[in-house]
Amino acid sequence: MRLLLDEHLSPEIARQLRARSHDVETAAERSDLVALPDHELFERMAAERRAILTNNVPDYVRLFHASLSSGQEHCGLVLFDDRSMPRSRKTIGLFVRELDAFLQANPAEDALLNQLRWLPGG
Repeated sequence: MRLLLDEHLSPEIARQLRARSHDVETAAERSDLVALPDHELFERMAAERRAILTNNVPDYVRLFHASLSSGQEHCGLVLFDDRSMPRSRKTIGLFVRELDAFLQANPAEDALLNQLRWLPGG
């Protein structure tokens, strides 16, 4: 699976996952994605065949359902909540462990085709 971490996540998470041979990028690492509106990022990642990890639940769930309603395919949406997976320097390891296990369990590019999952345990 190819995965994009939304721009509010540390690029260090992506670096550590790439060191484990996962295809992971962050919006913060790509100048063409920085500050891109959510709907454009969602469409761009569908074209690139990348799932998206974000905690922006309201906006991305709306985009997810709109995509399903219109029959447009996307490669998946992975959501997390700041209460169960808070974002800080201290939790980078938590994100790396959870995502490493998740990506190992879902290696195929289309593993999340038109699906929504939650971390942890998604």
